[in-house]
Amino acid sequence: MCGICGVVHTNFDQRVEENQIRRMTDAIVHRGPDDEGIYVKPEVGLGMRRLSIIDLVTGKQPISNESGDVWIVFNGEIYNHHELRKELIARGHRFATKTDTESIVHAYEEYGEQCVEKLNGMFAFAIWDERKKSLFVARDRIGIKPLYYFFDKKRFIFGSEIKSILQAGEVPRRIDLQALDNFLTFEYIPAPLSIFQDIRKLPPGQTLTLKANEVYLRSYWNLRMNSDGFDSQKTEEKLVEVLQDAVKIRLMSDVPLGAFLSGGIDSSTIVALMAQVMNQPVKTFSIGFEDQTYNELNYARMIAKKYQTEHFESIIQPNALELMESLIHFLDEPFGDFSIFPTYLVSKMAREHVTVVLSGDGGDELFGGYDTYLAHQIANKYAKLPGWLRKGMIRPIVDSLPPSPKKKGLINRAKRFVEGTKLSPELQHTRWMIFLQDAEREMLYTPEMKSGMTNSSSYQFILDYFEQVTAQTRDEINQQMYVDVKTYLVDDILVKVDRMSMATSLEARVPLLDHRVVELAASIPGNAKLQGKKSKVILKDAMKKYLPEEILYRGKEGFSIPIKNWIKNELKPMMLDLLNSDRIKAEGFFDYRFVERLISEHLSGKENHSHRLWALMMFEKWSDLYMK
Repeated sequence: MCGICGVVHTNFDQRVEENQIRRMTDAIVHRGPDDEGIYVKPEVGLGMRRLSIIDLVTGKQPISNESGDVWIVFNGEIYNHHELRKELIARGHRFATKTDTESIVHAYEEYGEQCVEKLNGMFAFAIWDERKKSLFVARDRIGIKPLYYFFDKKRFIFGSEIKSILQAGEVPRRIDLQALDNFLTFEYIPAPLSIFQDIRKLPPGQTLTLKANEVYLRSYWNLRMNSDGFDSQKTEEKLVEVLQDAVKIRLMSDVPLGAFLSGGIDSSTIVALMAQVMNQPVKTFSIGFEDQTYNELNYARMIAKKYQTEHFESIIQPNALELMESLIHFLDEPFGDFSIFPTYLVSKMAREHVTVVLSGDGGDELFGGYDTYLAHQIANKYAKLPGWLRKGMIRPIVDSLPPSPKKKGLINRAKRFVEGTKLSPELQHTRWMIFLQDAEREMLYTPEMKSGMTNSSSYQFILDYFEQVTAQTRDEINQQMYVDVKTYLVDDILVKVDRMSMATSLEARVPLLDHRVVELAASIPGNAKLQGKKSKVILKDAMKKYLPEEILYRGKEGFSIPIKNWIKNELKPMMLDLLNSDRIKAEGFFDYRFVERLISEHLSGKENHSHRLWALMMFEKWSDLYMK
């Protein structure tokens, strides 16, 4: 695992300085504390920071081919590199190291830009081809590893994180107001946007080629939802087989390795399959809470006991005041997902014992684990009720109920459900993943903010993905999962896992997002994943042999924290400071009268505005760090 960066001048009269690349690598030292590597020629500079995982002695980057005219910097892991190496050696290529990085260089020589299709792994890499005077950049199929870039026809600058790009110098810091709107609406910024107008994300499953002063984007992989010819028993057997191999190949490591264990079916599946093939106890790591409505440690302990893991756990305290300063630095962009805190803390705890962990991320998107999928099914029935009953009685009564301090509960679920039904059915389950509706946006944004947004609809990117998948399938459940893989998974979940694990110099691997697992899940009809109130049905049936019933049939909890309660107490002084009237009015994005209303209603317990308030707080904290 590494952090990479680089600069290419399209005007060959301009030179790249080594100090420039060094500043860029210094900005991402947390991603690779073990080593630094720099390659500089007059018009190009490549840099990397290395976290040594494979080939600890000779795996130093950048790495070249035999003739020294093709150079690579690489972030990630290629799990099939041994097989690829054998294939390339048979074709006459000579290897100087045992690292997986070198297999990409030779694959590029042999197969050109189609080399990415040969790779099974998580990756973002850049290859400078001195012969062609071109730069080839690629990101893995699902988007597990990040890659940002800036291009103004004169310079192409790339990096694993935005902060690295900013260190190249003279990169404009203009806020993209559409990206800001998407952030406040969804709590993340969807690709290809970034918070800066002039910096973009390379989308998953795409490559980028810089030649002369032009950039060419190409999609080499896309998710296809096709469940024709589905056979339940055969698919269950195939699913276990593919999962076993996905876990097995991710145990490749020359350093200590463990697993995150929440006690949910996804992380429990990973630990169970690890235990089948490891010749020593699996090291497992769990986080709990003092508030028992948020605590899942009993389930994690159940799996740890069953598989006799070497188990470590910790209880989270509401110390966001201390954490926020450092975590915002690692995020680069405003990010509203509360679960950055437990993810960071479990990563920090794991790093004290291991350098690599396996994580269960991706299972909810692939197999229908989110409550939002169930909400959409209920909403279809709810919509058939008479309008006078829904709008005249149910909605006013539910809206008037004060929220409960518990994590979920009947009242909180009812309020969230009714809130989502106010949005267009075209959005399907994503209605319950939206935290700022049109009416609230109208009151929050100033006229200047509204006029600076490029899309008339804040949900347009979601609707575009629904349009894409509708051409593939009429299966609504699979449509929703396609959209989640393209949006929430890559730009929220995977961003969170990458940044928070890398903040502690820990590598996180995600077996459920092996592209073979993803493609197999796409071939399973929605009614085999979601049946009534039962979620992840086919995954649970496949794992019956390995997991106890208490794990298989427990309710979905989610990796969250009691932020709504913390904002009323421990975080109240921070909120009032960050969202004060002078600051809000001076920036000109938001109408302070509505911000004041959100604060008042939340502190009084009348409404739960934790998502809206936290997103605003995160933006203001980010702005302090990056814009001032």
